[in-house]
Amino acid sequence: MDRPTVSRFTNKVTPTGPWSLRRHCPGPCHLWTGATNNKGYGAFWANGRTTKAHRYAYEQHIGPIPTGLEIDHRCNRRECVNPAHLEAVTHRINILRSSNHVARRAAVTHCPAGHPYDQANTYRAPNGSRKCRTCKRNQQRAARAAKREAPLATVTPIRPTIPTIERAA
Repeated sequence: MDRPTVSRFTNKVTPTGPWSLRRHCPGPCHLWTGATNNKGYGAFWANGRTTKAHRYAYEQHIGPIPTGLEIDHRCNRRECVNPAHLEAVTHRINILRSSNHVARRAAVTHCPAGHPYDQANTYRAPNGSRKCRTCKRNQQRAARAAKREAPLATVTPIRPTIPTIERAA
């Protein structure tokens, strides 16, 4: 027996949620009141399998999700299923729009010394982090200068005592 999926879905949605404070999110959030998974996304049984509620809402109102894209909540509410707040984007764009540590680091455009992170001045370390070429160059110059100065340090001469000189004669 085929259950009426769309009516089951709409019974678990509260369309009078809070208004989003983000740009380009018209109207209030439609909050999912049904089951959620361990990450806070709405879970819904449809077409013989469990699917995420926001993906189901996108597919029902906008169309199929393009291959290689994921659905981004522009309102930043995982429980929102308002199709006007959902957008198909690449994984990179989805991560950079969030507020996690990756997005915060990517938003930094200058090193702590004020040099820009641009194509010519950015070095990618083996672990993937960004380094400022200007600061790295200055550190290397300072290290080489310190190494050159080390042998030129003043050494106090050892003065022979008078009894030592008399024994030698």
